[in-house]
Amino acid sequence: MGEITVRSGDVALHVRVEGSGPLIVCVHGWPELGHSWRHQLAYFSARGFTVAALDVRGYGRSDKPWAVEAYTMRTLAADIAAVIDALGGSAILFGHDWGAPIVYATTLLYPDKVRAVAGLSVPFMPQTDTSFLELMRHVHKGKFFYQLYFQDEGRAEVEFGRDPATALTKLYIGASGSGDHATIGVLQPEDAEMLAHWPLPAALPDWFGAADLAVYVEAFASGGWRGPLNRYRAQVQDYAERGELVGARIAQPAMFIGGACDAVRRFVPGMDLYANAGGGCDDFRGTTIVPDVGHWVQQEAPGAVNTALDAFVGGL
Repeated sequence: MGEITVRSGDVALHVRVEGSGPLIVCVHGWPELGHSWRHQLAYFSARGFTVAALDVRGYGRSDKPWAVEAYTMRTLAADIAAVIDALGGSAILFGHDWGAPIVYATTLLYPDKVRAVAGLSVPFMPQTDTSFLELMRHVHKGKFFYQLYFQDEGRAEVEFGRDPATALTKLYIGASGSGDHATIGVLQPEDAEMLAHWPLPAALPDWFGAADLAVYVEAFASGGWRGPLNRYRAQVQDYAERGELVGARIAQPAMFIGGACDAVRRFVPGMDLYANAGGGCDDFRGTTIVPDVGHWVQQEAPGAVNTALDAFVGGL
């Protein structure tokens, strides 16, 4: 099928589609693209599935609304529902980083459209009456935390936009299994730029070569950073709109994959957020923790991730 455009309200979404058969929709996170799912597109299309990977609104070749409120979780879930409808009306969802909460929200808000859901790097946690940003302000008081840094409109855009190639290289390699996790985020004061103390690697790893970096650099150099960063800012409105999502559990088959070295595990000091990844799921099919891998798990270790996802979809 190649590349298609799906409309969600007044927003056009760019979607890459491969294969034929039952539908899998892949949703990326920050700062990624549909390209982040290239290994899963190839693998699962060869296994008899239709596999779709979109550029989330704000990214790549999809539209990029300016307003923060255009990036709420409910709006993004409606985008995924539109993609599902355009390709048959029912799907298995894979989501990584912000894509994981997006597919969880789609599962809760559009249950008739979602057969099963797999989250990567960010486990499902039912919505509570506690604001995540306020919790982070408390647990990281006096320290740098990137999601709080992103709340100041324009600031991170300037930092990352100054040299997208350097910013993306630092982000991808720094948050990978080979990153210097002992120092990243520790040296900078609360009001510092995010990447000031992140090392620039001497060479790119095999899993993220020059050709892959070029895809991301072109997208962010031309499309900018505001749309992607607005997802973090829209958490304020997400909390105000939490409504029926408070306490809601995922009923469909679900599973989780994470990298053993992923910093997301330690967002809350003293806790391993991957320890109870199925706690909010009624039909949890298990957790796979990939050793020696960081945050970009489906790109760093596509073989292990595809094997785990294949076992999951094969058991549906």
